[in-house]
Amino acid sequence: MTPPPYTASRRHFLALSAATALSAAGCSAPENTAASAKPSRSGGTRLTKIGLDYPFTQLPLYSTLVKLSTAQAKRHGISLLTTSDNASADTQAGNLNTWVARKVPAIVSFPMVFEAAEPIAEAALDAGLIWVTYGGSLQHQSADIRFSFREGGTLLGAAAAKWAQEHLGGKGKIAFLTDSTIELGRERTKGMIDAFTKAAPGVDVVAREQAIDPDTGLSKTKAILAKHPDLNLVLGVTDAAAYGGFKALQQTGRAKDDARTFVGGQDGSAPSLLAVKQGTFYRASAALAPKDIAAAIVDVPRAVAAGQADPSAEVPVTLVQRADTARIDALLAQNA
Repeated sequence: MTPPPYTASRRHFLALSAATALSAAGCSAPENTAASAKPSRSGGTRLTKIGLDYPFTQLPLYSTLVKLSTAQAKRHGISLLTTSDNASADTQAGNLNTWVARKVPAIVSFPMVFEAAEPIAEAALDAGLIWVTYGGSLQHQSADIRFSFREGGTLLGAAAAKWAQEHLGGKGKIAFLTDSTIELGRERTKGMIDAFTKAAPGVDVVAREQAIDPDTGLSKTKAILAKHPDLNLVLGVTDAAAYGGFKALQQTGRAKDDARTFVGGQDGSAPSLLAVKQGTFYRASAALAPKDIAAAIVDVPRAVAAGQADPSAEVPVTLVQRADTARIDALLAQNA
């Protein structure tokens, strides 16, 4: 099997069990425990079908991933199925149960509620199917796809802190748009907050608000600006949320190239990358390459089916800023 273009993880699967309370959605996700993932019984077979279950259809990354993953699957003679969960945990559970009942041979799922996904993943494995967890790890899984969660947040937080020291004299106000609902969000959030507050202790943290999509980022940032109109920095756990913050600042009168404002996010979504390239106060993104993610979506279940000993993958993250024009152009081309 040809090695995929992302960096293969050498860590064994992390199991997750203890629940943590989530935000307003009332969902919960588990914490790490000892590794005990078990492989599917499908080892040594050739896949012809993979189901991609990505519930956050409102994020700009969704359509890009579906397009690139479909093309990647086609290269290997595999058809790609998708769900339409519309960011509903109940809908996601129903769609996944349907796939298990229909014996879709390989499922790649980004669980909204890890506890709810656990019995579904177990049922998939018991049925001889392949289960790949996207964006975290489950107790019952064949493999997982991870995204350097903490590293992405750390890169963004450190870059913003350096800018604050250089352009604000280490003073000012910052708001964080965070996520506490899943492992990916919690790790990214911790990385960016810890890195920023350590390197720029003189900047006041005026808000930490749950937001992963543009509309929530917009509304939460507007509410923060009503109390702190002199807000200098907004850092987002996703580029989608941060872009909402970017628009909120503009809608309340901030010039697009304001010298005392910094917005940054994580993922590398096209609107945010364009804003960085254009020299606006959207200054940085901890970016993932969509082609790397699409490759993992297809190649990880293929590796499981082929009986590869360590099929999991960790997709690398790279911080991009205005000077990184070539990298931005390459990422934008993948999003086209």
